[in-house]
Amino acid sequence: MFGSSQVRGANAYAKVGIETGVIAASPHKLIVMLFEGAIVAISNASQHLSNGEIASKGQSISKAIAIIENGLRASLDKKAGGEIANNLDALYEYMSARLIRANLDNNDEMLNEVKNLLRDLKSSWEAIAPSNEPAAEAPKMNIDPLSPRPANFVEA
Repeated sequence: MFGSSQVRGANAYAKVGIETGVIAASPHKLIVMLFEGAIVAISNASQHLSNGEIASKGQSISKAIAIIENGLRASLDKKAGGEIANNLDALYEYMSARLIRANLDNNDEMLNEVKNLLRDLKSSWEAIAPSNEPAAEAPKMNIDPLSPRPANFVEA
């Protein structure tokens, strides 16, 4: 009874932290965050697959596809990006198709293939970070799900 309200409180703090990170992020950092989100979703799908949790696997794969299609692919500027943008568009299309096939076939190798492609792209994207933006990740909030506030919360 009390545990669920504490978890909801921790989730609310986590959501605020994520939303604040998105609002404060540069366009370059937003792309890195999209890569991270897709990688995490695929990792979750792989874990669900190994646990036999087929519905959860499908939800995680759907989330990864949505990030790739509605985030990464939709953010491409094919006019300004030229051949690179067109190649990335084709790669994102390939990734989505592989994830759909991985979902249908319960194929962990295909999940890992796409996850590795995303990791490579993320590393490349981080390597070209603007000079005023550190390549390292921003610190994440340390949430204790049993506490109604973040572990790093300091009262005045």
